[in-house]
Amino acid sequence: MRLYRSGDDGEAVRDIQDRLVALGFSTAGDTTGNFGEATADAVASFQDKRGLWSDGIVGPDTWRALVSAGYTLGSRILYHRVPMMRGDDVAELQRQLNSLGFDTGNVDGIFGPDTLAGLLEFQSNRGLAEDGLTGTEVVAELALMAKVTGKHGREVVRDHEWLENLPTSIAGQRIYVDAFCRDEAEASATWDPSVLLSTIIQSQGATVFLSRSIDTAPTERVRALRANRLGVDIVLSICKARDDETGVYFFASEHSSSAAGRILAEHIADVLGTSHSGRAIPILKNTRSPAVVIAMPEFNDGTTAATAQGLLDLYAAERNKRNG
Repeated sequence: MRLYRSGDDGEAVRDIQDRLVALGFSTAGDTTGNFGEATADAVASFQDKRGLWSDGIVGPDTWRALVSAGYTLGSRILYHRVPMMRGDDVAELQRQLNSLGFDTGNVDGIFGPDTLAGLLEFQSNRGLAEDGLTGTEVVAELALMAKVTGKHGREVVRDHEWLENLPTSIAGQRIYVDAFCRDEAEASATWDPSVLLSTIIQSQGATVFLSRSIDTAPTERVRALRANRLGVDIVLSICKARDDETGVYFFASEHSSSAAGRILAEHIADVLGTSHSGRAIPILKNTRSPAVVIAMPEFNDGTTAATAQGLLDLYAAERNKRNG
């Protein structure tokens, strides 16, 4: 889809405004169908709440989030299809199934194979029709079960297990180094730091994978799926910060967050002398392993080395904990 930003007008802008208002983000001050300052502010507020880059521009990720936010569990029948269903209702289904011990993977709001497997297991366990459909019967059974359990979700348990089993050395770990490529300038700016970061990590005994080649620019989702296929232990993304993007980011949304990602982000941010916070952008949301995005205005040998040191500090902290 095209990008919608300040100065645009038309029916598409009207639709964006209607969705924002329905979600509680006021566009008052702009005429209907006109993307003015109030609409840009509303978009930025929505993006910030949803863990997206808050640039006030409606692109594919923000549009998907706007549509997804309009669904609540029970408002439609959920099932596995191509293209996969997305929405807050899917995220709520995942959260509830995970909390009951039926593993759907990350709470990402995407009804994929893992969600289907978790749902089928739940239906079998509860004596329901094993049809993979989330209709009124499944929603009612989930509500009944929710009254008798307050367990953490499977994704929380998985994060805890990852931290509990973290080795004391990076040697032998599988690290995925991702060079952001939202445009040609960023693709060029992140390539050399990613190669240098890979070299430093590899010299410490880790196995390193690059998410792309120098002359390609796959989307975040494609790069995240490759990380999943490779079964890596950690994902490190190098991103050229725009506007207020500077910092180190881990996965966090309204529905879930990564404790392992947060701890990794803390170590790297501490060495870089910057902040860390949660985001729900695709490279963080769609990867199964702990992932962080290091967003800096400029990368040089010093910042790249500091990033590597932050990663090494994670393993050093585990080593000190066991020796202490």
